[in-house]
Amino acid sequence: MEGLNENILVRVNKWMDGNYDSVTKGEIKALIDANQVEALTDAFYKDLEFGTGGMRGIMGVGTNRINKYTLGAATQGLSNYLKSVYGNKVIKVALTHDNRNNAVTFAQVVADVFSANGIYVYFFESMRPTPELSFAIRQLGCQSGVMLTASHNPKEYSGYKAYWEDGGQIVAPHDENIIEEVIKITSVDDINFNAQPNLIQSIGGEMDDLFIAAVRAVSLDPDVILAQNDLKIVYTPIHGTGVNLVPRALSAIGFTNVNLVEEQCVVDGNFPTVIYPNPEEHEAMTMALAKGKAVDADIILATDPDADRVGIAIKNDDGEHILLNGNQTGTLLFEYLLDRWEAKGRLKGNEYIVKTIVTTNLIDKIAEVRGVKCYNVLTGFKFIGQIMTEQEGKSTFIAGCEESYGYLIGDHVRDKDAIVACNVLCEMAAYYKNLGKPLYQVLKEIYVKYGFYKEFLISITKTGKKGSEEISELMAGFRQNPPSTLGGDKVVLVKDYKSSTELDIITGKITAIDLPKSNVLQFTTDTGHVISARPSGTEPKIKYYISVNTKLDNTTDFELKEKELEVIVEGLKRDLVN
Repeated sequence: MEGLNENILVRVNKWMDGNYDSVTKGEIKALIDANQVEALTDAFYKDLEFGTGGMRGIMGVGTNRINKYTLGAATQGLSNYLKSVYGNKVIKVALTHDNRNNAVTFAQVVADVFSANGIYVYFFESMRPTPELSFAIRQLGCQSGVMLTASHNPKEYSGYKAYWEDGGQIVAPHDENIIEEVIKITSVDDINFNAQPNLIQSIGGEMDDLFIAAVRAVSLDPDVILAQNDLKIVYTPIHGTGVNLVPRALSAIGFTNVNLVEEQCVVDGNFPTVIYPNPEEHEAMTMALAKGKAVDADIILATDPDADRVGIAIKNDDGEHILLNGNQTGTLLFEYLLDRWEAKGRLKGNEYIVKTIVTTNLIDKIAEVRGVKCYNVLTGFKFIGQIMTEQEGKSTFIAGCEESYGYLIGDHVRDKDAIVACNVLCEMAAYYKNLGKPLYQVLKEIYVKYGFYKEFLISITKTGKKGSEEISELMAGFRQNPPSTLGGDKVVLVKDYKSSTELDIITGKITAIDLPKSNVLQFTTDTGHVISARPSGTEPKIKYYISVNTKLDNTTDFELKEKELEVIVEGLKRDLVN
């Protein structure tokens, strides 16, 4: 085929000549006949990487796409590893999916391959949220589990998230070992698709009941919910899995005035009312904001398709609904939780919280003042779950947080949980409303108490082979020539999580970072601002996390200080993207 790299042509021919179904071969032939060189290149130039958290990619034919065969290879590799670890023991896995197109078909493929390998599968009867999958693994005593989801990615995507027996996403050493097993699957003939239906058991409503009971048990203040049971709540699942469980969970703890965005309660993998099904995006929240205005909502909630992340909107001083970023929501949540734990005498000196290294350091300050240990981990909620598993039986977990709208309160699961987060966020709103305090006022008071922190995220998308190379070049450039200044301020500290080193620019001292290696760079300026650069592990993006801070003496100076911080942010943005 003219214009197609010879190595890629070899990979294409392997599929055309191999034991792949006629539909797959027909789709490849159509691309060849139409001389779709770029499409074939992107689909076949590499194997879709099974990373430390699983896979995520565009659906379609090819080695670099999500399809029956790449999912089959992932499941065969995972099956082989499970059998090597557990030997002759009966191995059980839990399996479910979100609302993505092809999700039911893909999930059946995964169930078939597991069962073909003699592994017992608890297969949810229909879509369920990611946190319920984590819960089910723990509840059923499974050795592993799989969630088929692409989270908040566009409709073209699907994904495969693998879990271990603690209900957390897979971490070292199992992650690398599983990757090795998946890499060994070099032919479609290595995959056993011959299902054993007797090893596949359907589960559903009974697990929902147990999960809701566990979420309900997290509630800190039932009396305040009783007093404010008619709190005006607006909720949207953005066409995803939260549609049944979030309203049910809110009702279970006593809220009676939950207003649904009906158009977005329609389960649809095409996400017809949004561009991106991501509560981080203002556009995705447009309909919820309109509904919130119509009912004069106290709080507006939106969960992503697999219901592990939640975005919220609250009223500002002018009574207009504004979206909070993940750091602001986390700040409110942690102040509420630690305040209530302290007031109820539950802080015994052995409690802890966990956050990621790119989540606001304001949370560290809140924990320090309350005498609660705060662990900082790499980006990815699996590292929060790992701390929870390590500390189980030793100390008491209160909550975990990552800036990308992921929160967990309570230890019923080992992954972020938007269902329990929705409950606690509404309880928090009810608590402060009962005190006559709007949440926006509470946020400003937190800034006065601990310091005014403002965060901003820059995400730059670079797709395909070329985009991947450009992202690698950007990170290499930062390492070879780290900036001496950012936003006009001197860089005094450089943390390279890939080399596990921290360099003090002033003294020249190099300190080891006691965390797993990760492709993240973090720069701290002499003014205390922190800038992090990180390629996304789940999307074709490079992300820059900006955190700036200043002192706020009183709430009346809030707007003035906010503008000062915005000017600093703009200066940092210019240095990063130009």
